[in-house]
Amino acid sequence: MKPARKIILKPLVTEKSTDLRVKEDKYAFEVDLKANKPEIKKAIEELFKVNVVEVHTMIVHGKVKRMGRFEGKRPNWKKAIVSLKKGEKIEFFETV
Repeated sequence: MKPARKIILKPLVTEKSTDLRVKEDKYAFEVDLKANKPEIKKAIEELFKVNVVEVHTMIVHGKVKRMGRFEGKRPNWKKAIVSLKKGEKIEFFETV
C-alpha cells in the first residue's frame, strides 16, 4: 500500500466544498487516481487523527482545451468526499 501522503494529494477548498463542510461536516480532497475507498479512509484517519464514517469518490474528467488551432486535454483526477464521526473536525480546514 502507498503512504498516506501519496494517496491524499491536496484538500479542495472551493465554494461548494466549503458549503459541504459547514452544513454537513463533509470534507473534500483530491486523491490518487488509483486509490480505493479503504485506502482513502485509512490515509485520512492516519494523517488527521479522526474517525471516518463514509467515503464517496468520483472521477472528474479533464476538459478539452484549445489554444488557437491546437487542442489539448487536461488530465482526469479523482475527488473524495469524506464524512467524519459526529463532533469531529479536521483542524486544517478550520484555519483556512
